[in-house]
Amino acid sequence: YTLRGVYMATVTKRATGYQAQIRRKGFPTISKMFASKRDAESWARHHEAEMDRGIFLDRTEADRTTLGELLDRYLVEVTPLKKSALTVATRIKRFLREESLAKYKTTALTGKLIAVYRDKRLGEVTGSSVNRDLSIISHVLNTAIKEWGLHITNPITQIRKPKENPQRERRLSGDEETRLMKEIEGKTNNQWIKPAVLFAIETWMRRGEILSLNWKAVDLNKRVARLLDTKNGEGRSVPLTIKATCLLQALPRSIDGRVFPISAEALKLAFGRAVKRAGINDLHFHDLRHEAVSRLFEKGLNVMEVASISGHKTLQMLKRYTHLSIDGLVAKLG
Repeated sequence: YTLRGVYMATVTKRATGYQAQIRRKGFPTISKMFASKRDAESWARHHEAEMDRGIFLDRTEADRTTLGELLDRYLVEVTPLKKSALTVATRIKRFLREESLAKYKTTALTGKLIAVYRDKRLGEVTGSSVNRDLSIISHVLNTAIKEWGLHITNPITQIRKPKENPQRERRLSGDEETRLMKEIEGKTNNQWIKPAVLFAIETWMRRGEILSLNWKAVDLNKRVARLLDTKNGEGRSVPLTIKATCLLQALPRSIDGRVFPISAEALKLAFGRAVKRAGINDLHFHDLRHEAVSRLFEKGLNVMEVASISGHKTLQMLKRYTHLSIDGLVAKLG
């Protein structure tokens, strides 16, 4: 069966259905199988019309590529270049392992399918976590479009994003710090956990910055630690308190040159277990940065001084991490 026009498309009956094929000079030969002749004819007419109008895009590769295959390639080629490589890799691997959406061809992805996935995940995790998953998938698709030559659309742009979680205002209160350190010191075998936690409170540094800190970047005489690769992409010098300096002086030197030669996962798990044993509710390692930055303000440092230490670029960003003690504010008001 042929569709006649200026050029020829053919629809051929096969054992498993109908094959539509278009051969045209100046274009790649394309074909696709369909269950019905009508669908095959419609597909052929549509793509010949695109060729006539000069807007044809070869979707052959996209038709045979699944979202999972794109994620696999992204995991190998792009993820290792990211500062948050471990976190991104963990999210991608979970998606590949647990989500049926990974099996869909990229040309079959629609806003409706993504919305169904979004709503399902919202029943499992928070809105902020869902948004991070969607952001990764969106970047994978955009990378495929811009750099890998796939002619597809990004359906993430068509859906409503979940509401972000309320900003955390968690600080250490009462005797929580004492209870936490007692649990870490008494029941944590890893010798690096306690100094890493104390260092976080004393230096206002992020977990990744602490764990990537190298002895070559530390000047104990000047009491300065130099961070070359931070979250916002800019290096900064962190002044060290006397307590932080003494803490570093007491540490053994690791073979790999890192100040704290432990993994992010080991620190996270050990900290979480200590928090649980201490009977402390809803405390994350990153909350120590909230605590530390807030203490800077309570010591009387101004916004510019705190920003230069903490690495925040704007006052709005700094306000997200800063929650002053209400008692201290009351005392200042008199």
